[in-house]
Amino acid sequence: MDEQTTPTVEMSLAALSEAVGKASQDLTAVRSALDVARADITTRNTSLTRDVIKDAERVIDHLRQADEGLRDVLKDLATRD
Repeated sequence: MDEQTTPTVEMSLAALSEAVGKASQDLTAVRSALDVARADITTRNTSLTRDVIKDAERVIDHLRQADEGLRDVLKDLATRD
């Protein structure tokens, strides 16, 4: 969106819909990769650095915030006149 153009509700919802669609595809791919990594770690009994735990916790926090934000948007849409 152009910085000088005030976004309309429709423009904002279209951008959000596109972002959610892309995120959905990305999250599905990441979930598959995580499942493969977990299986590999289990079978090989390998260890990883503590950075993985720190990064995973950070991502979980961001996903919770995104979930809350999306719930707010849906609530706002449900209360429209």
